[in-house]
Amino acid sequence: MAISAEAPRATFALFLARFPDGWRVSAFLIALLIVVPLAVVLSSLFSPQREIWQHLLDHVLPGLLANTFKLVLGVGAGVTLLGVSLAWLTAACEFPGRRFFSWALLLPLAIPAYVTAFVFVAWLDFTGPVQTLLREVFGSSAWFPRIRSGGGVALVMTLALYPYVYLLARNAFLTQGRRALEAAQSLGCNRAQGFFRVALPMARPWIMGGLMLALMETLADFGTMAVFNFDTFTTAIYKTWFGLFSLAGASQLASVLILLVFALVLAEQMSRSRLRYTQAGRHSQAERIRLSGWRGILAVVLCGGVLLMAFALPVAQLLIWAASVFAEDFDERYLGFLWRSLLLGGVAALITATAALALAYAQRRHGDAMTRVTVRIATLGYAMPGPVLAVGIVIPLAWLDNQLVSAARTFFDYNPGLLLQGTLLVMLPAYLTRFLAVGFNPVESALQRVTRNLDEASRSFGVSGLAMLRHVHLPMLRGGLFSAAALVFVDVMKEMPITLMTRPFGWDTLAVRIFEMTSEGEWERAALPAVALVLAGLLPIALLVKQSEK
Repeated sequence: MAISAEAPRATFALFLARFPDGWRVSAFLIALLIVVPLAVVLSSLFSPQREIWQHLLDHVLPGLLANTFKLVLGVGAGVTLLGVSLAWLTAACEFPGRRFFSWALLLPLAIPAYVTAFVFVAWLDFTGPVQTLLREVFGSSAWFPRIRSGGGVALVMTLALYPYVYLLARNAFLTQGRRALEAAQSLGCNRAQGFFRVALPMARPWIMGGLMLALMETLADFGTMAVFNFDTFTTAIYKTWFGLFSLAGASQLASVLILLVFALVLAEQMSRSRLRYTQAGRHSQAERIRLSGWRGILAVVLCGGVLLMAFALPVAQLLIWAASVFAEDFDERYLGFLWRSLLLGGVAALITATAALALAYAQRRHGDAMTRVTVRIATLGYAMPGPVLAVGIVIPLAWLDNQLVSAARTFFDYNPGLLLQGTLLVMLPAYLTRFLAVGFNPVESALQRVTRNLDEASRSFGVSGLAMLRHVHLPMLRGGLFSAAALVFVDVMKEMPITLMTRPFGWDTLAVRIFEMTSEGEWERAALPAVALVLAGLLPIALLVKQSEK
């Protein structure tokens, strides 16, 4: 019997009609999905296995904590210095090429950090062209800094993640009015003093927001650390799970990482809990500071140098490598890699955009404290690294699989094998949990621009409930939903640890192909899938540029 396409919509409408708080219930169920993997991972702390913890304390945790501290410190300082300085130059100053650099400096977001990593390793490693040239010229390259080190990882992560701070800090500087700067000048401050005493403190919430995003990505990164052979919690979780075949050990390492992430978030919030900020509108924006002579040249060199190292040169190298191996390496396998990447990205984007709409609509319909807390919990997944989510979702699904197999044996004397593990039912919830916050922000922003007066006018014409959402809100939310789906789509295509740790057998994607090739040192063969990911990553950058211009 054929099923009408209206059946799911009618079922959802009946659910909302019988349960007036259906939107709130939907938000609660989505939040529950986010909480489950977190609770599962943290529960391992209450049932520690002494042998595992003794091994971790003796041989693993000290090194992981030291590496993590150095990495967070280095990347935090790097993205703050680069992001804030470039944001101030393009927002408050006038110099040749400012309009171009204002949007071009966002382009490094299109390149996954692990792609930039293997390009830099190929360039700067002992056998790379840079050190080879140095040995030919100077006779030795022993004095050259090792790229496979904590400093090398921090450099690559800084170049890949500074746009988070740049984008938010630039928006803050653009919206600062001339009143605050004039007040500083009236008190005898020069331009430098006005920047450090007025403009920079006023922009602190935006800067800290971008810094936290960059640090979360740093703690969650797996591919870059694997390329550099730099042990952090993400690589240790992967090795414990697939190298030592200990899911319990991986879970307990993941629990330590979650505590570190939450401690980082709590420390940042407490550091500015007593501070209050004010912000002027664009109408009072001060005239740009004109940089001429050597100052203008220095600004162009700084912006151009960062763009060259973070985007132009890596992309050029990828295109050269891809062209050199395309004829002999490209075959029908790459169509499979591309198809699976597109399929995962498309399905995850659709599910995540729908969940984001449900959350945003629940928050609009029910603005009480409970709903706001529920929505906040539902968007916490972005702070959880991919390996943590993989562990937290696989453990309960493995338990459910065992229960289903046991029930089938008991009642039907039949062993169906694993039903859930190694399927998309593991991957898609992990993607939803990880990237729901990415999809929620554009949808929420778009929904806030729909005034309450429009809702009241719709009700006066007898349009309410799902009819209002369908005929009034959805057409106005089309841009926000498209932005949310596009951002999630590209993030899922670039995502490595969740895909690597939970994919079905044989389900290799572009990201997995890059990991396999870089693990073997095959930089040229890794360039083909890397170019595809970079091209896909340009879509959300175009959306960010368009939004920034607005």
